[in-house]
Amino acid sequence: MSSLKNMYTAIQDDPFPADMTITLGGQTLVYRKRTWTIDGEERGLRYGENPDQPAALYELVDGSLSVGGVAFRGPGKGLVAALTEANMLQSGKHPGKINLTDVDNGLNILQYLAAKPAAVILKHNNPSGAAWSDAGLADAFRKAFHADRIAAFGGAIVVNRTLDAATAEIINSAYFEVVAAPDFEPAALAALKTKKNLRILQIPGIAFLDSLGAEPFLEFKSLIDGGQVAQFSFRNRIRGAADFLPAQAQDKEGNTFIARAPSAREADDLLFAWAVEAGVTSNSVIFVKDGATVAIGTGEQDRVGCVQITVSKALTKYADMLSFSRAGLSIYELTHKALTDPEAAAMLQGIEAEAREAKGGLPGSVLVSDGFFPFRDGVDLAIRQGVTAIAQPGGSIRDPEVIAACNQAAPQVAMVFTGQRSFKH
Repeated sequence: MSSLKNMYTAIQDDPFPADMTITLGGQTLVYRKRTWTIDGEERGLRYGENPDQPAALYELVDGSLSVGGVAFRGPGKGLVAALTEANMLQSGKHPGKINLTDVDNGLNILQYLAAKPAAVILKHNNPSGAAWSDAGLADAFRKAFHADRIAAFGGAIVVNRTLDAATAEIINSAYFEVVAAPDFEPAALAALKTKKNLRILQIPGIAFLDSLGAEPFLEFKSLIDGGQVAQFSFRNRIRGAADFLPAQAQDKEGNTFIARAPSAREADDLLFAWAVEAGVTSNSVIFVKDGATVAIGTGEQDRVGCVQITVSKALTKYADMLSFSRAGLSIYELTHKALTDPEAAAMLQGIEAEAREAKGGLPGSVLVSDGFFPFRDGVDLAIRQGVTAIAQPGGSIRDPEVIAACNQAAPQVAMVFTGQRSFKH
């Protein structure tokens, strides 16, 4: 058994060269492998996606790229790839790919959330919880954590403001692997360093993320035959509530369907939710309420099924919140205890009934979908949970009946179009 555990701590030999050059149509980009000297040993990534996969991180250091008249992000704008030993305020050991790509996807989301203090917690390169708040970073992080307390275990935290002592106190109440911020208050850093296995990363470029949001970078997808798909990175066109498009469509008979416009509160939640959607694996939907995710559904094959699973997740997370606050146990621990403990069984029954009655906290929430609704079934299901507003790309042949579903709801549900899809494969 000990030999199996060792594979997660072993460091792979790094066979990758120090430099990498990519040439596209006569334009050359030069990358340099990132290494760090930790405990007297200089090396790069510990390993890749899995312990038996060697990997390397390269930073763009020279060259520029323009495709179709669009300039891509160039050197000097590094974030994760620019990390130095000085930025690793507490490293423990050389980082692996997953730690850094989780942080990177957090930055991918936060680049659209500069307007308020915001926090994202990521697991397996998807957000488990995200929130922003006018009340400050601690409030945003608390909401992000309680959105999915179970999935947050061992996650990566990324915030867009200097991390203060109040936020550090909440972080220290649970187990996390990584925390990244543009800076740290001295008291917050001292508190976080008491967690010896926590990687603490200072990424100064977070303070300038909003300036990068409209500037694409070059993405590659490797095929199993060694082929490469190159694409522009996703660029969120919804940078403010005014960027949403009215939801309207005509049916075959020429009848026009127009949805209610969202209120200011609903629009703010939809704006936040669409920003988070940029970092969620498709096929996905997100429920948001008061600037925080309530439930995030990822990676489903059908739209209505994704809504159904996300509703189920909301019920579970709500029940877990009640269980942990009342018994100090997760909902799964309480369920196991209830098998032999009548008192625990009674508590579990009450909590489950309360979660169903509250519909998992979904009433009053808004919903965003990364793709259009091919049928009205997913919208009808969301409306039955108490959703008050929906944002989706639009462009489906069934947009008229989808809008009709919102208009037929009592009270009427708002809908807007984003005018772009947000798939992430």
